[in-house]
Amino acid sequence: MKTRAAVAYAVNQPWTIEEFEIADPGPEEVLVKMSFAGLCHSDEHIRLGDFTEAVLPMVCGHEGSGVIEAVGDRVRGLEVGDHVAASFIPSCGRCPSCADGMQYLCDNGAEIMAGEDRFMGPNGPAKAMSGIGTFSEYAVVHENSLVKVGDWYPLEAVALCSCGVATGWGTAVNVAGVSAGDTVVVIGTGGIGINAVQGAAMAGAANIIAVDPVEMKREFAQSMGATHAAASIAEAGPLVEELSWGRGANQVILTVGDATSDLFAPAMGLVGKAGSLTLTSLSNMLQNEISLNTVDLAMSGKHLHGSIYGYCNPRSDIPKLLRLYDQGKLKLDELITRRYSLDEINEGYRAMHAGENIRAVIDFSL
Repeated sequence: MKTRAAVAYAVNQPWTIEEFEIADPGPEEVLVKMSFAGLCHSDEHIRLGDFTEAVLPMVCGHEGSGVIEAVGDRVRGLEVGDHVAASFIPSCGRCPSCADGMQYLCDNGAEIMAGEDRFMGPNGPAKAMSGIGTFSEYAVVHENSLVKVGDWYPLEAVALCSCGVATGWGTAVNVAGVSAGDTVVVIGTGGIGINAVQGAAMAGAANIIAVDPVEMKREFAQSMGATHAAASIAEAGPLVEELSWGRGANQVILTVGDATSDLFAPAMGLVGKAGSLTLTSLSNMLQNEISLNTVDLAMSGKHLHGSIYGYCNPRSDIPKLLRLYDQGKLKLDELITRRYSLDEINEGYRAMHAGENIRAVIDFSL
């Protein structure tokens, strides 16, 4: 069947909207009619060439939601008409990582994520990002990359939980381990960081300092649970000292759009004894060095964590987050700054880079 999709053909070139052919779903695959796709910075890392192993052309998009229109052979637990969230980390449920409760590190998921040339267009085949490709009206997706959700949830809320909300919330709750009374600093309050703020607030942090150079984002963070805001790491320093009574932050969470090496030392400087710095950001794959004071790291008992998917197990945590939303405890509707049509994707990403959006989505009904 035919579908229109946004494809990255070459590094630093604009997104191109093309018509593609996609095959019928094969064994363990389903056809999804996409409803919403989140405009996440990770997709821009592909287009901008930061992931040198990414093979272009690629239909990107890994955050999204939709409705199943067809199922292939051997599909278990999914039927036509089901509402689903995309999961950019597939989870098989059977490999050692999944069996150990780490679906976010599924061993078999890497093969699915590498994917095949699912889209055939006027310029030849194109891959699907994470084996999904939510920047397409329709996508053929492996069942392990989808999570069934209740059909009463708004599909735009479902889309947000498939990546940005789960990753940010989980970074605070699961990885950093924020607990009641803690002092937390979140550096970067876009689509990921703002949900780290929500997670920290829900975990009972006493002080949450949102750090962002964009005034709109600082103000928005304070409406989502941040107790204080600062325009820079340097400006946050005195706040941390005052609020923690000189002990430093219990957790610092780095959720910027591009985690350049110069950010690590000042971010770790905000961390108190036995505290942690958690990285939930991407950068150029060739960036292999960061600068940290090793004596401070060792003698103050500090920790440096990497975080993927906020250590969330998508099959259990996406429904959990949606239940919290249903109960009014997790804010999702407020996160969407603007909805764009598929044809407006370049404008949506321009606005993201300009700091005009918290989270924007492609609404396929527009």
